[in-house]
Amino acid sequence: MQKLTSKIGWKYDMTEVKRAYSMCLKKQAQALSEPRKLVDMTTHYPQADLADDFYETFEKIPLHVAIITYIGTVLVIFIGYIREFLRAVGIEKLKGTMEPMIEGFVPMYQDWSGFFNRNIYRRVQDCFNQPLSSVAGTEINLIERTSNDHNWNLEFTGETKKVLNFGSYNYLGFAENTGPCVEAVAKCSAEYGVGICASRQEMGYLDLHKELDELTAEYLGVDAAITFPMGFASNSMNMPSLVQKGSLILSDELNHCSLILGARLSGACIQTFKHNNMEDLEEKLRAAIVAGHPRTSRRWKKILIVVEGVYSMEGSVICLPEVLRLKKKYKAYVYLDEAHSIGAMGSRGRGIVDYFGLDPKDVDVMMGTFTKSFGSSGGYIGGTKKLINHLRLHSHASIYSNTSILSVATSHTADYLLLPHNHGA
Repeated sequence: MQKLTSKIGWKYDMTEVKRAYSMCLKKQAQALSEPRKLVDMTTHYPQADLADDFYETFEKIPLHVAIITYIGTVLVIFIGYIREFLRAVGIEKLKGTMEPMIEGFVPMYQDWSGFFNRNIYRRVQDCFNQPLSSVAGTEINLIERTSNDHNWNLEFTGETKKVLNFGSYNYLGFAENTGPCVEAVAKCSAEYGVGICASRQEMGYLDLHKELDELTAEYLGVDAAITFPMGFASNSMNMPSLVQKGSLILSDELNHCSLILGARLSGACIQTFKHNNMEDLEEKLRAAIVAGHPRTSRRWKKILIVVEGVYSMEGSVICLPEVLRLKKKYKAYVYLDEAHSIGAMGSRGRGIVDYFGLDPKDVDVMMGTFTKSFGSSGGYIGGTKKLINHLRLHSHASIYSNTSILSVATSHTADYLLLPHNHGA
């Protein structure tokens, strides 16, 4: 029986892994061949016990571990400055490259960025950015590299190493190079080609895009949806269309960079609340309503609460029932980013809203991406028809960006058709 041992000593039975994966592919193919049956998307499945018993805790870092980590970091930085001095006086040879300091030109990179790459990141860069020679499935083939000068230069050895993949998305296996999704994409490419070359508002909105928008809205349980070719831009380019100057954004302190950028581009006033802390959120909501704008004391045009369903770096889950309760109590709006939770959370795979058994129409703006569970690229926003029509007309991602490549849009459509909710599950 084939075994695979990780670097930290865990042993995995690869025969069982392959058997489970092949069964999954068979079920997907069987589901695709069955008549498509849609469940009632308006049905609400309350799960009050999840909301009432919601409790989240994180393991605290032991003090001695934190102290050792800080000491090690300071030591590496100190040694780095010593080596920079030795290179400056010519004692040590610089094997890398440095930005030339040309008079009259502003440096392209910060001093600290170059220092970090030369003296800290270089020591461990063989662990990162490893090239692959296979599809990013349950197993991947790493192209092995070696260095003879302490990682200043890496060279290929010509060998590959098969390892288990715990470092990429593709949660449901839709990004494999075999199966019904690939077959649908190949057929679409042969019929439509590979490029759109136009935005949604010009000639870039085809029948496949329309079908994808409708399937997305149907899957989310909302009135309408709009899709975009990039997940990051789904946040950063759409939020400025929803709130402007004179509005208030209450953002979780651990929100993703795309949400932060979108909030800054909007021109609205931004306040952060403690991560997943509903008491702090309510306190800031109450203060915002009572005091109004800090300069003019006028009431806010809108108050938008921005949260994520699952926070990818911490693994925490937003207490959405409490967020919606506060939203209704203080007449605010909720922007929910389901990038990491859609397709992976809930009994029907519809994200955090499904996980807590809530009504999706209580969430004003439902955003998500196709890059995680769906194994592709792009993003979407779902909500009321009024909201989606507004984004179609005013969103920068809709006006200035090409629509999704049709082969990518087709892969999303095939993903939806393979999901259990389309087969009475």
